[in-house]
Amino acid sequence: MEDFSKLEALLFTQKISQLGKALWKAIEKDWQQWIKPYNLNINEHHILWIAYHLHGASISDIAKFGVMHVSTAFNFSKKLEERGYLTFSKKVEDKRNTYIRLTEKGENLIIELLEKFDPSKHAILMGAKPLKDIYGKYPDILELIAIVRNIYGDDFMDIFKKTYTDIEKLNIHHKDIKEKDNKEKEVV
Repeated sequence: MEDFSKLEALLFTQKISQLGKALWKAIEKDWQQWIKPYNLNINEHHILWIAYHLHGASISDIAKFGVMHVSTAFNFSKKLEERGYLTFSKKVEDKRNTYIRLTEKGENLIIELLEKFDPSKHAILMGAKPLKDIYGKYPDILELIAIVRNIYGDDFMDIFKKTYTDIEKLNIHHKDIKEKDNKEKEVV
């Protein structure tokens, strides 16, 4: 038996639909302007991003974690391979699945994109900034995370969390390199 009324369900789905569409429009615009100088589209960037964090992945994994159809994942991956950002392979023990891995050029592109990220050019970030100013941090959006977990499962959320760990590690690594370079320049 349902533990909510039809009216309650309708109001919630309409609220989340309208807010989701509005957020996606802003996210899409922010994302496109960030990757445009690199001649990438959102699907291509997302594939590179997932391959980077998974250290290689099957096309099925790309589709699942990229929330896209398998043919979309494959076709855009092929375009990225033609540009030298990805390589395709089969595993000896798994001939049915196609795997992709970032090339050095692909990995360098991801790192450059992270370094060129400009927070001031992202409407979503600027929209959340007043909350950060009040609470000292960006919203955790735990309710949204719970909804996504219930729709896509724990595997999806594990990859979601891994991306943040990887970004923090990468940022620390590059910060250490830049500090070392600056110290060497001061000595000379």
